[in-house]
Amino acid sequence: MLTAFARAFKTPDLRKKLLFTLGIIVIYRLGTHIPIPGIDYKNVQTCIDAANANQGLFGLVNMFSGGALLQITIFALGIMPYITASIILQLLTVVIPRLEALKKEGQAGTAKITQYTRYLTIALAILQGTGLVATARTGTLFQGCPVASEIVPDQSIFVTITMVITMTAGTACVMWLGELITDRGIGNGMSILMFISIAATFPAALWGIKKQGDLAGGWIEFGTVILVGLFMVGLVVFVEQAQRRIPVQYAKRMIGRRSYGGTSTYIPLKVNQAGIIPVIFASSLLYIPALVAQFAGGQSGWKTWIEQNLTKGDHPIYIVTYFVLIVFFAFFYVAISFNPEEVADNMKKYGGFIPGIRAGRPTAEYLSYVLNRITWPGSLYLGLIALVPTMALVGFGANQNFPFGGTSILIIVGVGLETVKQIESQLQQRNYEGFLR
Repeated sequence: MLTAFARAFKTPDLRKKLLFTLGIIVIYRLGTHIPIPGIDYKNVQTCIDAANANQGLFGLVNMFSGGALLQITIFALGIMPYITASIILQLLTVVIPRLEALKKEGQAGTAKITQYTRYLTIALAILQGTGLVATARTGTLFQGCPVASEIVPDQSIFVTITMVITMTAGTACVMWLGELITDRGIGNGMSILMFISIAATFPAALWGIKKQGDLAGGWIEFGTVILVGLFMVGLVVFVEQAQRRIPVQYAKRMIGRRSYGGTSTYIPLKVNQAGIIPVIFASSLLYIPALVAQFAGGQSGWKTWIEQNLTKGDHPIYIVTYFVLIVFFAFFYVAISFNPEEVADNMKKYGGFIPGIRAGRPTAEYLSYVLNRITWPGSLYLGLIALVPTMALVGFGANQNFPFGGTSILIIVGVGLETVKQIESQLQQRNYEGFLR
């Protein structure tokens, strides 16, 4: 593997791409530590050090921003607005005929959808930036911190607008950096930045577990978490690579004097066809009632019930609701992203068929049957992986921030595998030898 690394840097064009990607990563990490104007950075650090940050409400966004959200920096929103915009456009493509037609137009249609995604990202960044500034001004971003209300000393309209514009511009800059990596670097730019954001929070979280541990100075807890993390990475790699291959045979056709077709291939159906999307959907949906309860004035019965049952990660109602939502969204996303009837029609059009299955409607029904069968273990696997941080809270204590959460492990493994495959494909073009032998 080390030889492959050295060989990658010896190849001129691949070395340029790797160094360019590393340079963009350095710029991105610098931006996550530059505070926006109007913020008392000293008070922010005081609240973070007091470990009273409201991780339950803003934990997902803070993870995707590499810890920049709670420090209220220029890249505080990170790539979360872009992720949300991409998911919304992907769902609207199924509902709105105009977007579905654009998707089928090829490269021109994809470019138009990408443009719509950028516009929606800016709009979401303005909304999320306004919400973050309002939360910081009221002091609810860091509950229990004595100086939480002094994070924004000057609460004038001009300063507030400046803060929102700065964070929106930071989101646009992050989006641009990600597209630069995609065009001139290695891998998908947004995925790489997401990978770096999550990986950047690991060292501090692991060291925090070591400092708060009781056994052998915290080293036993530290080692246990490392072993659990390695086991989870192995499990996620195994399931993410698992697929059901449905054989497809194409009949021979004579066109003039030449014979076409007669080849055998397969349709790869992944066990986890939905990827990380169901976990993000379920987390976002569970944040809505907590957000409404937090900003609702007074004290009522429904607000008390939400605060007691849907904001604590170790509460049984929260755990069951979270798990059920993940399973539901896994089936929902697979249903809108893979159309068995469309696949069956395309196979029939080009003379393809599944051995033992008639072309047309029986093929669509068979694909739908197989997809439902393999989605069940995939959805249950997603739910169990996502509940690992909750089990860690119960096992290691309520104040522990378990780093190897389900969302973070799924993203890191998925992005890591795709990036390695891209480097491997470029190495094979020159050396006929992969990244890993």
